[in-house]
Amino acid sequence: MPTWSLAMIVKNEASVLTRCLDSIKNIVDEIIIVDTGSTDETVEMAKRYTDKVYHFEWVDDFSKARNYSFSKATCDYIIWLDADDFFDEEAQAELLKLKTSLDIVVDVVYLKYNIGFDANGNVTTSSRRERIVKREKNFQWKEPVHECMIVSGNTLNSDIAVTHGEKSRTHSRRNLDIYEKQDALTDRGRFYYGRELKTHERYKDAIKMYEQFLNDGRGWKEDNIRACIDLADCYIAIEEQESAGKALFQTFLYDKPRAETCCRIGQYFLAKGDDHQAAYWYDLALHPNSQQEAGFYNKDFGSFIPNIQLCMIFFRIGEYDLSYKYHLKAQALKPNDASVLYNVAYFEKFFSEREAN
Repeated sequence: MPTWSLAMIVKNEASVLTRCLDSIKNIVDEIIIVDTGSTDETVEMAKRYTDKVYHFEWVDDFSKARNYSFSKATCDYIIWLDADDFFDEEAQAELLKLKTSLDIVVDVVYLKYNIGFDANGNVTTSSRRERIVKREKNFQWKEPVHECMIVSGNTLNSDIAVTHGEKSRTHSRRNLDIYEKQDALTDRGRFYYGRELKTHERYKDAIKMYEQFLNDGRGWKEDNIRACIDLADCYIAIEEQESAGKALFQTFLYDKPRAETCCRIGQYFLAKGDDHQAAYWYDLALHPNSQQEAGFYNKDFGSFIPNIQLCMIFFRIGEYDLSYKYHLKAQALKPNDASVLYNVAYFEKFFSEREAN
């Protein structure tokens, strides 16, 4: 059975580190913690799990810190996590099974990454990331912020999920400041710099960066599509609706219509007062060919959102039975959602009054 090293970089993670390490300590063969300048109890907590705790002087570069953590690994494979990630009990059991059965010819294992949840704890937003890599391949991390690993070789896609248990935090300027210190940005850097600008509500600057990124024409397909969607959000924020619509339709240059884009176009036509066009796009979001698997995706765009919106639209245009059909579909998906519960009461009253008349 191949051995596994856990490699992490941390800073001031005392509120979440125990949850992360408890979820994987019985699976990996060694734990490597690289601290980049904690002022809380992070280091002391880490030492309860491993004697391989290292200090790395922060140089505004996440990739350098991650590469340093990887350099300390000694096992056959390296698995990486952030401190606010963890494996639930089911995932722990599946991960242990994977470890015992993993064929040594595999160079990279992709795991699911669950980052968005509804009020009931159901997963809404996920992606896949390269989580477990063969040490001897010496894969390197790139980019100072929003770092990525350049991998190749034999890959394995697993449905085992890492859960992102976001801790309370505000949007600091750390990432934005790092980007603004860079002499030159890569294509990926321009994309993520645009995202940072958007997060900090510098919408016009974000628009310029996204347009530069898209015009260069060298971005990864998933980043291109997300840049168009983010670009639309920026235009909406500065009340340029037509430009937002054009940005959404630009996504079709990179792939077939996807559920999220269709829903956003549906909302665009709702804002213009065109219910029939909106209904067309929400209906398209439900088509199996519109579903997304790559990149970060919110499955509600291909299920709950179009159903609840079509319920509203068809009621508004007088197609009451059709409206009720979509209500039932939305109810089956999220019976306790506030919008669904409102519609339950509304339809009961509506049909009661209609029968009385």
